[in-house]
Amino acid sequence: MKIIITGGAGFIGSNAASRYLQLGHQVVVIDNLSRDGVRKNLEWLRPQGSLEFVQLDIREGASLAQLFEKHRGADRVLHLAAQVAVTTSVVSPREDFEINALGTFNVLEAMRRADMQVPVIYSSTNKVYGEMTEIGTVEKNGRYAYATLPEGVSEHRNLDFHSPYGCSKGAADQYVIDYHRIYGLKTICFRQSCIYGYRQFGAEDQGWVAWFMIASQLRRPITIYGDGKQVRDILFIDDLLNAYDCAFEAGDRAVGRAYNIGGGPGNVLSLLELIAYIEKRQNGKLPFDFSDWRPGDQKVFVSDIRRAQTELGWTPQVDCECGLGLLYDWVARNLDLFTEPALVKA
Repeated sequence: MKIIITGGAGFIGSNAASRYLQLGHQVVVIDNLSRDGVRKNLEWLRPQGSLEFVQLDIREGASLAQLFEKHRGADRVLHLAAQVAVTTSVVSPREDFEINALGTFNVLEAMRRADMQVPVIYSSTNKVYGEMTEIGTVEKNGRYAYATLPEGVSEHRNLDFHSPYGCSKGAADQYVIDYHRIYGLKTICFRQSCIYGYRQFGAEDQGWVAWFMIASQLRRPITIYGDGKQVRDILFIDDLLNAYDCAFEAGDRAVGRAYNIGGGPGNVLSLLELIAYIEKRQNGKLPFDFSDWRPGDQKVFVSDIRRAQTELGWTPQVDCECGLGLLYDWVARNLDLFTEPALVKA
């Protein structure tokens, strides 16, 4: 097969590209190489198989349309390119809008104009549901939890964008779904929770699981925004890639649908619990500071993944303890990847 991956040199994209290259498929990676670490990911990918790399920003609609026309015979599309941090969106809302909303529109239009009748998965976010302040939270065992919603947040939950990032990703999310309804594109929307794993160059404002792992091993400062009791359902990268494959293979069952994709209620972790895990691995106390809550930060987000389980036949296989161990050990083996000044900023 030929598979197009926007943002294919990023954390998720490079893992997906590697999987498909190892299976003998042809992969077209589109990336503007603006994120820290992505050039290292691209170097890692090059020897793995039939890779075509195109340095292109998805905001460049005309160039993107030409590229998709060239590859109109592709079999699958993964649209992963994005501006990924809430904090960045607050500082630079126009840039955030242009990358996430306009960039996704450009991808959809490129596929429509090329008459590509192949499945495309869009990586949306749990932030489309907003802060959900009306859903009561309680503190249990030193971390926050929903007072109700024992299975987590389902796709029936009303969308409520909070922060420029939520707005831009949410707008794109709805365009993706509507391009199936109006134009018949075979779109699938994944509202992803906290993804973590290999080749994640986490930073303070995004990718907190990887950032804590990297910063702790490099003895960099760690700041917890809020009180550290906030929780997410975390999902290991291999499980996310399995979900992509399940959706692609589901055919018309998945087309036009949105899926909440995360670790679910069985894989919930708080910031303080991650600190405790690292302290156990390092057999010592880990210094860190507290700071104010950040805009749009949910106290709790846990995905109800039953739709994906029922319709896609997918369920996470890597539990928290195993996944954290895999990531911690990978970081320990690859500390040289994180020693450039741009990759160890606090």
